[in-house]
Amino acid sequence: MTAEDAAPQERDPGLKPDAIGFVDALVIGLNSTSPAYSLAAVIGPIVALVGIYAPGVMFASFVPMLFIASAFYYLNKVDQDCGTTFSWVTRAMGPWAGWLGGWAIAMTGVLVVGSLADVAVSFGLLAVGLDSWVDNAFVRQLLTVLLILVMTAVCVIGTELSAKVQNVLILAQVAFLLVFVVVALYRVYAGTSTYDSVEPSLDWLNPFGAGGAALTGGLLLGVFIYWGWESAVNLTEEVENSASAPGKAGVWSTVILLVTYVSVGFAVVAYAGPAFLAENAGEEEFLFAQLATDVLGGWDWVLLLAVSTSAIASTQTTIIPASRTALSMARRRALPAPYAHVSPRFRTPDVSTWWVAGIAIAWYLVVNQISANALLDSLTALSLLIAFYYALTGVACAVYHRRHLTESVHNFLLIGLGPLVGAGLLTWLLVRSVADMSDPANSYSGTSWFGLGPPLVIGIGIALTGVVLMVVWRLRSPAFWRERPGVADPDLVRRGKEH
Repeated sequence: MTAEDAAPQERDPGLKPDAIGFVDALVIGLNSTSPAYSLAAVIGPIVALVGIYAPGVMFASFVPMLFIASAFYYLNKVDQDCGTTFSWVTRAMGPWAGWLGGWAIAMTGVLVVGSLADVAVSFGLLAVGLDSWVDNAFVRQLLTVLLILVMTAVCVIGTELSAKVQNVLILAQVAFLLVFVVVALYRVYAGTSTYDSVEPSLDWLNPFGAGGAALTGGLLLGVFIYWGWESAVNLTEEVENSASAPGKAGVWSTVILLVTYVSVGFAVVAYAGPAFLAENAGEEEFLFAQLATDVLGGWDWVLLLAVSTSAIASTQTTIIPASRTALSMARRRALPAPYAHVSPRFRTPDVSTWWVAGIAIAWYLVVNQISANALLDSLTALSLLIAFYYALTGVACAVYHRRHLTESVHNFLLIGLGPLVGAGLLTWLLVRSVADMSDPANSYSGTSWFGLGPPLVIGIGIALTGVVLMVVWRLRSPAFWRERPGVADPDLVRRGKEH
């Protein structure tokens, strides 16, 4: 029995087809990466490692993401399933690998949603001058929980409303970042920077300029600022022209992010100089707040709002992959049936969406009681999950299309070799991440959990929890595990275009 045969023949119409178009999907893919927040969080640490070559590292980090985006594009063409990696890996490599891929996606949402909402609240309060509220843990956490609930409600009310909200947020975010880049570069060339500014050079695009070891460390940080663009593909069942538009939105998201990141990277490094950025790398996103004040003066609220709107947008869109994946898994009987429930009124996966939000809130509150650094350590653990399911998707693309890879150079390069190279690079980064996280000194908290760094313990804990739940569900509901790997074929391509 193949995975295709085992899948339900008549699916609940559930999700609303053609709810949004290509542009809406593109915007959601962009916002899911939280560009302004991602830049704020990593620009200092990357510069500390590679100096003026930070833009080059951001460019190099784009390469594996582009290859994996290609895998998402071609897999979506043959299977328009909102479960993306879960569904594709199950079809290509079997139910055990597919289940673990789905689990990894769901848990990334749980780990990151609370942190994103916290940043959105903090920068929003800073933008309106309520700095003291940021320092009040109870107030900040209460507002964070309320924001998660509001954005979850927007997700449930409908994909169209989500798209409209995202369109507004991305316009604001891009406008704010553009203002910052223009003013910062103007002040560099005018000689009015308050730091040891450096005039930009195309040499900064050389990722090897700082040496191989520094490049490796930079890639470990840089590759994950592109994470999130696949939210556009998770909406495949709700996007017009679902066989191609969601995949194209994912690919174009990575390209637009490349331009955005490199532009801001040039502006920040040129204005502040590598020495200042390296010295203050530990400040992370609040380094951006300081630069906003220095570059824009009384207009610093512009960049603060950019980071806030970025995090607000990503709080909403990060829920999408986790909730849609849970829906897909339940629909295939890989999770309990209630997770497959779709609201008759709003045509969205209401049960799985609220469950993701609820678990994310619980995680955020519990980890915050340990320490603020523990929350940051849980975010560091994200890199393990992201690298795992991205690499799994790249391998699945080549495996599922294996009978078609030699039909043309196009197929060999874009469907086979590219995704495999991307998977290989991400697997290498995964191994390096495990090695780095094993040392407690490399964690934010600097403490030892069972002799290892907290991020690695969190990652191992999530993986083991997933394996236990998978085995338990295998024993309780074996139907899903009867599926067998298949291969892509023309009939499946045609059937996919009809969905």
